Amino acid sequence: MPKDTNPLRRKSSSSPFSALQRTKPGSRKTSLAAKEDASERLEDTGRVPSLASSNIPQDVVNLVRYIQSCQWQDVPERAAGMNSERIGQVLRFRMALPPIVSLAHLHALSKSSTATEREVARLVAQGVLRKVTIPGRGKGGAPVGDGIVTVADWKDRLQKEGALDAELKEKYLALMNANPGSPTMPTQAFTNEEIRQLVQHGFLTSPAALSSGPGNLFASPGTSSLLSISSAGTKAPTGSIAAVGGMGAIHESGGGGSTLATQNDRPSQNRPGQQMTFALPGTGAYLKLLTSAREHLFYLLKQLSPRFKEATMEMLKEKWEGNVLGDAASRAKRARGEWNGVLPGRTKKWREFYGLEFEWVLAECVGSGTMELFDTGAVGTAVRAR
Repeated sequence: MPKDTNPLRRKSSSSPFSALQRTKPGSRKTSLAAKEDASERLEDTGRVPSLASSNIPQDVVNLVRYIQSCQWQDVPERAAGMNSERIGQVLRFRMALPPIVSLAHLHALSKSSTATEREVARLVAQGVLRKVTIPGRGKGGAPVGDGIVTVADWKDRLQKEGALDAELKEKYLALMNANPGSPTMPTQAFTNEEIRQLVQHGFLTSPAALSSGPGNLFASPGTSSLLSISSAGTKAPTGSIAAVGGMGAIHESGGGGSTLATQNDRPSQNRPGQQMTFALPGTGAYLKLLTSAREHLFYLLKQLSPRFKEATMEMLKEKWEGNVLGDAASRAKRARGEWNGVLPGRTKKWREFYGLEFEWVLAECVGSGTMELFDTGAVGTAVRAR
């Protein structure tokens, strides 16, 4: 008796896909990803452009003034996305930052790094500039390194500090003039109370505060950063100061401040020959802003090109601006209240970086060696992570 067959059943040979070549599930995806990566790679003509354009002054003092003037974007007059209280916070934060310019930024904008370094050394010896050394601060192989401050700016910041009396200011300036090229000074000329006042207001710090800790701002607390505290409990009696790391536990774990701020509550440590480091108030906030901005720009570059970490300057700047268009038509729409996109004040550039300019952060990254520029020929200058 013949078997019943379904007349509507389609034979496997009649399938329209039966003649196609079979491939493994992951092979096609891999080949497509390779093509996409190849198409994202920017052309490199071999020419390395420079950030030092013809309108940038090359003498060090004027170059410092130029860098300071290009650091911040003006607060939008209308449709900023910030109320008056937030605008006040932004302006106060900017005014509180020290007038430090990193040497990496100077080299990024100078046409001759050798000539710039020689001029800096000459001006430091003449007492026109002072060097500020922050060892170990930064991420990975990109430490902040040295910075420079004009002595005129330093004196102006000191004179504006109303909590210090005139006699103490004169003694401080006299020691600055007597040690033009040294980052430290002897403390015999000061009393313990005067040292405490200068430390509290940020004009002096202990050398141990800069060199005793691991120095990585991005390192999370762990056994490496809290080694003295984690091992102290096994060596010291319970309840003693040594059981929690000792007097220097804050510095040894990478913290800020200075143990000299509590000088009056402890036995005198102003020994003959003790050295203190010249400092400026707000240096910690400056370092945090600088290193965070560098890290964020690198993160944006990775977003645009996860594999090659490169993008055109225009695309990277648009990402830094929070995809807020800066052309005249967009500004006019925001002024009339017709803008439906994100307002500038709601972007990360203003929320966390207080309006820091893209070109300023890019120069910091290029000067520190974390990024480099190259010419694409067709789409202009591009940025690549190193």
